[in-house]
Amino acid sequence: MERVGARVFSGGIWEDKYGYARAVVVGSRVLVSGCTATVEGEVRNLGDPYGQTKTAIGIALEAVEKAGLTREDVVMVRYYVVDQRHFDQAGSAIGEVFGQVRPACTGVRVAGLVDPQMLVEVEIEAARA
Repeated sequence: MERVGARVFSGGIWEDKYGYARAVVVGSRVLVSGCTATVEGEVRNLGDPYGQTKTAIGIALEAVEKAGLTREDVVMVRYYVVDQRHFDQAGSAIGEVFGQVRPACTGVRVAGLVDPQMLVEVEIEAARA
C-alpha cells in the first residue's frame, strides 16, 4: 500500500463545505480533485465551456505545482461536461494546454454539476517519472 502524503488546499469554497483536499500526494503521484471555473466563490466564464475548462485546468495545475510536479508530469485528464455540444470546446482547451504532454484523457457527459452555471469539471493526475 502506498503511503498518503501531503494534502494541497486551494482555499476554494467547496473544499471546506464538503471536506476534501484540492489534491493528495500518494507516493510519486498527485491526484487532483475535480476543478471547476470557480474563483473566489464565483463561477467565471459564464456560458463559455472553453474558458471554464482553461480556468479549471489552471486551478488543477496550481495544485500539481504546489505538490512539486509540473504540467509535463500530468498523466491523466478527466473532464465532465453538462452538454454534448461542449466536448469540442473543452477538448480544444485541454489540447492547447497538454498537446505536447499527451496524457491519457477521458471525457464524460454528466447530468449536472454542483452549480448550474458550471459547464465543465476537470480532474488530473500527475506522476514523477
